[in-house]
Amino acid sequence: MKQGYLSQYFEGVALKRLSAVEADVIRSNQHEFNGVESLRSILGEPSGKVRFAARFLYLSDQDDEPVIEDGFLTWYDARQKAREERGVMRWEYRLYFPTNLVSQCAAEGDLLVIARRADGDLLAIVAEKDTTIERQLMWLFGFSDLTHPGFSVKSELETEQDRIGFAARVILEQIGIEPEEEAPNYLDDMLARFDGRFPKTVEFSAYARSTIRDLSSHDDPDAALVAWMEREEILFRTLEKHLLGEKLRSLTQSGIEDTEPFIKLVQSALQRRKSRAGSALENHLEQVFTDHGVTYTRTGVTENNLKPDFIFPDISHYHSAAFPQSRLTMLASKSTCKDRWRQILNEAARIPDKHLLTLEPSISENQTDEMKAERVQLVLPRSLHPTYTAAQQAWLMDVESFTRLVKQRQNALSYPPPPAPGRWADDVPGRGVAG
Repeated sequence: MKQGYLSQYFEGVALKRLSAVEADVIRSNQHEFNGVESLRSILGEPSGKVRFAARFLYLSDQDDEPVIEDGFLTWYDARQKAREERGVMRWEYRLYFPTNLVSQCAAEGDLLVIARRADGDLLAIVAEKDTTIERQLMWLFGFSDLTHPGFSVKSELETEQDRIGFAARVILEQIGIEPEEEAPNYLDDMLARFDGRFPKTVEFSAYARSTIRDLSSHDDPDAALVAWMEREEILFRTLEKHLLGEKLRSLTQSGIEDTEPFIKLVQSALQRRKSRAGSALENHLEQVFTDHGVTYTRTGVTENNLKPDFIFPDISHYHSAAFPQSRLTMLASKSTCKDRWRQILNEAARIPDKHLLTLEPSISENQTDEMKAERVQLVLPRSLHPTYTAAQQAWLMDVESFTRLVKQRQNALSYPPPPAPGRWADDVPGRGVAG
């Protein structure tokens, strides 16, 4: 096992697409998978039946939370008895999967992932066909295509492809694996600086940036944004682990038998994580724009009381009917987007072409094709572009390019006076049509 690689969490992984027969059977009965011979390299060649504790997950782009159920998978050689009693030299391994909430969601063509955890337990994931999470799992484990009916297996997870970077961390968290990174050297400083509490998100983001002194978004806004987000995540988890540990110890020592306070504490922590991630991304984007001299308004109010994340050059120009539409830009930022990108379509009605910045790796081609059709331009830090297909990469925009675009529009604010009576505004060179 090497720190910083997938082998830190998995001993091996196997992927396949569910056939029509498998998908139909697993929704109704205890069943077995086809083409499991290759699983011997990660599940072994046991004598007798082996029952593995397993966590099952069903993932799709429509649901923010996966369907989860704990259970077991049974692995055994169906020909063992015949070999021992009659000398029939055959091996026929089988993997049984009981009916549960996850199996009932499965359909033909869905991706099945069987991963053996470092502790020996299994993770069984069904990902809906042609979704972003399906593509992300295939990218995470280094599979570009699954053409044969059996399992494709990897038992070596320490190559350069298996190094855990920012994109891999995003995907691992979606399947319930929290990368074990902490920054204990900063804990005492954070406790003293923030008086033993969680600070405001803008304050914490500024602190995270201050701990990386040799990095500036002036030189490389794409690298800076990812580095700042990574550092804030590690610092936050370090502080969270300490503060939650203290609260849990306090509840335990108080002798409270009611589970409700414990449940509320965990729910509060999960909600804080979700809201903080989106705020942190906006905070760091503000720093990028400030460093490059870009003017903007954050969460300015547009039509129907909607509040886009960023309007460029600012909200007052947006509401000025005389200001050219072509000089306006809207940016939505979502740390992960899935199907939620459609929420931005009715924001900022004066701006038909929207920009969406996300940290989501490997979004499906179905989704990006829909974005194009809806005039949404996807913006990602450059280091995430390789998780997309070559065709998608040709269309993607990086942070530096987006920053340059809004700066150019900002620097071209001067425009001719209104046209003389009898002329259309469209006929005046360089003048946009006010919405």
